[in-house]
Amino acid sequence: MIADAATLAALRRLGLVAEGAPVALTALSGGVSCDVWRADIPGRPPLVVKRALPQLRVAAEWLAPVSRAENEVAWLRRVALIDPALVPVVVAHSPADHLFVLDWLDPARHPVWRDALVAGRVDPAFAAGLGAALARIHADTAGEAGVARDFGDPALFDALRIAPFFRTTADRVPEVAARLHAIADALAQRRIALVHGDVSPKNILVGPTGGVFLDAECAVYGDPAFDLAFCTTHLLLKQVWLPQHRAALAQSAHQFATHYLAGVRWEEAGPLADRAGALVAALLLARVEGKSPAPYLDDAARALVRARAVALLTGETPDVTDLIARWEPR
Repeated sequence: MIADAATLAALRRLGLVAEGAPVALTALSGGVSCDVWRADIPGRPPLVVKRALPQLRVAAEWLAPVSRAENEVAWLRRVALIDPALVPVVVAHSPADHLFVLDWLDPARHPVWRDALVAGRVDPAFAAGLGAALARIHADTAGEAGVARDFGDPALFDALRIAPFFRTTADRVPEVAARLHAIADALAQRRIALVHGDVSPKNILVGPTGGVFLDAECAVYGDPAFDLAFCTTHLLLKQVWLPQHRAALAQSAHQFATHYLAGVRWEEAGPLADRAGALVAALLLARVEGKSPAPYLDDAARALVRARAVALLTGETPDVTDLIARWEPR
């Protein structure tokens, strides 16, 4: 990752760095979709600089519009209106560069949830609070015409979620292709609330007062069941990967889902839980057969997840809470 002259020039245009003043940019882990730096500028606290990449860092070719940076900024600003503690502050934004700047949150006080889970710091109470917070976001935006207008373009969500997770997996696993396409078609058509699109432990900080959401690049006005399912899928896969923490991870998944469903006010919780169960089954398969396979699973784990997911998709798929309760990653 190279901090090129364009990035430095953008920071100067944004008024964050005076002409000729020094700035130290330190590369951070940006995942597969962006470059991220810590910016140390004399006379002010550290900042985070994020710039979208046109091609994601995965083995398969995966192109996505760089306008997702603007999408993420819009999501962060909208959620800050609900509760500013749920997101970092957007300090500045340069749409021309598809670059934005956030407040720096000290990792000592805001560790990444994924890192905490891997280290064995698995707190079901934190997962419960996260589920309740996610439901608040969905409840506050459900049926809101302005949100539907601002996040109504499905192109980013299709490019970053529906095509690589559902359509690609359908091509690679023909025995469940029809079910996967049906799930994808239904997901693409629903317009209910503001969806984050990437509620993953790597995109959640464990803040002093609860979870802080990051990386809403593919946010869309869509089906909130997707966010519930996406995070649940990660917690189920972590049980396969981290068997020593399986019981606490299972309880975390249960607490996350039940506290989320308790906050559902815009529709009946039962149909949403049913949709989330089907989405979890599809996403489990996608994480071993789609364009974004879980890198921490070995061959045996991938085979196990594949078999369980295919069985869920070919049989009667339980709702999300029953699926969590029945998950036996052995």
